Parts: sequence; C-alpha cells; structure tokens
Amino acid sequence: MLNKSKTMVPIILVISLIMLLAPACSTSSADGLKVVTSTSLLASIVERAGGNRVNVVNIIPPAQCPGHFDLKPGDIRKLADADLFLMHGWQGEKFAEDLIASANNPRLAVHRIDIPGNWMTPPVQLKAVDALTAILSQADAPSSSFYQERATEQKAMIEAKSAEIKKKLAEENLGGVNVLCEEKQAGFAKWTGLNVVATFGPPDSLTPQGLKELVDKGKSAGVTVIIDNLQSGHDAGAGIAEELGARRTILSNFPGGLDNTETWEKAIDRNIELILEAIAN
Repeated sequence: MLNKSKTMVPIILVISLIMLLAPACSTSSADGLKVVTSTSLLASIVERAGGNRVNVVNIIPPAQCPGHFDLKPGDIRKLADADLFLMHGWQGEKFAEDLIASANNPRLAVHRIDIPGNWMTPPVQLKAVDALTAILSQADAPSSSFYQERATEQKAMIEAKSAEIKKKLAEENLGGVNVLCEEKQAGFAKWTGLNVVATFGPPDSLTPQGLKELVDKGKSAGVTVIIDNLQSGHDAGAGIAEELGARRTILSNFPGGLDNTETWEKAIDRNIELILEAIAN
C-alpha cells in the first residue's frame, strides 16, 4: 500500500511551481497588457482598441520630432516592465535599438508597424487599426473578441469622420489652392485636395539655392499658402512665406501635438480648421 504522506509532497511541489511560473509565462497581468509605444499615433489607437485591458505608455512627446528624441533613464525603465513595444520603424526611431537592448527584458515582444503614407489620413488610420488590433489579439488571445469589437467601432468612427471632412472640403474647391508644403505634411495636404506645387525639408536641410528654387516655383505657380510641420521645426517655411507674401499655417502629424488634440479625430479636425483659416484669409 502506498504511503500517502510521501506521494503528496511531490504533487504539492509541482502545483506550487506551476502557480509561481504562471504569471511569468503570461503576457498580461491584472492591470492588462503593458504596452509601450514610440509615438502618440500608435498610443491613441491602442488606447482606443484596448480600453481597460491595456496600460499604454508613450515615449516621444507628440510635439517633438522622432528624429530629435533623446533617451532618458525613465524610458528604459518603461520598457523593462513592458509586454509589448510598438514602433513605426521609421529612420527617425534609431534610438529604439539602444532602448530595447538597455531594457534587457527577455519577455518583451517588439513590433514594427510599417504602414506607408501619412498616418493622420483616414486610409492609413484604418490600416493601422487593423494591424495594431491583430497584435493585441495575438498577445492577449482571451481578449481577442473584445479588441476586435472595439476596433470595429473605431474604424466606423474613422470612416464617419472622413466622410464628414470630405463633405466640408468639397465646398471649398481646394484643388484650386496652390501650396508649398513641408515634406512630412505632403500626404495629408494631398488627401485634403490641395494642389501641392513642391515640398521642402526641415530647416537644417534648406540651402540658399534650395530656398531660391522654392520661391521661384511658388511665384510661377501662384502659391498662396505655405504649410509647415510642427514636429519638423515649424519655422522652415517662414522665410518662403515672407518672400511670396503667402499665408502660412502649421499642421501637426501627431495627436496631442497641438492644444486639445489628444485623439486622432481632434487632431485631424484641428488640422482642417487651420487649413480653412489659411485659405480664407
């Protein structure tokens, strides 16, 4: 006959080990998935799709250019305790490799969401929602239906906002408005229907000869509006606007870059307001 007291000891040890190891093998916790994002474009989508099942921390301030971001010790700590790190994979995110290595987090899953185009435009937003929702569903499979349902609602909102804006812009004949545009705003400007005559880079990329050529193109095409990008150094187009006697506006490529624009829909609404103000003056 078996000695029950002897056989119970290994069983208790096995159960104890399982209970200890279970949290370490899971990608989620009682507080939900711990997600770190490189930009507010990613954070705003994940927060909406994830609801109370994700805990999102963003790294790069929304008014700052990713290419001019300097790591801080606190950023390393954020990644050291995260389940997911979501980034675009842009050239301006070169800091990311050092950040991942410094965090030394073996359970961290890193995802690069490489969707071309301007992320402030509705078509790109829709693709980004699908991509990020798939990542959340993979990382937290039991909550997949929850994420999918919220993503469906989010995409409906994007489509409705797109239709609302297109209807408003159709009354303005933006195709007849010629603009010079900072290169990172070109995709958004074209989506609105504006006629982009030429683009220019950030302030440190502009040479005297390049400025002269832009001014000559602007004069030849009858450019009336200059569009700068907040995150690229928003004074790049100031001199061009002065030379042409053109109006100038500064748009943002990230939610939260301008006051009271913490969500994508608020940010795109503000950009549209700024464009309409510029062409009306």
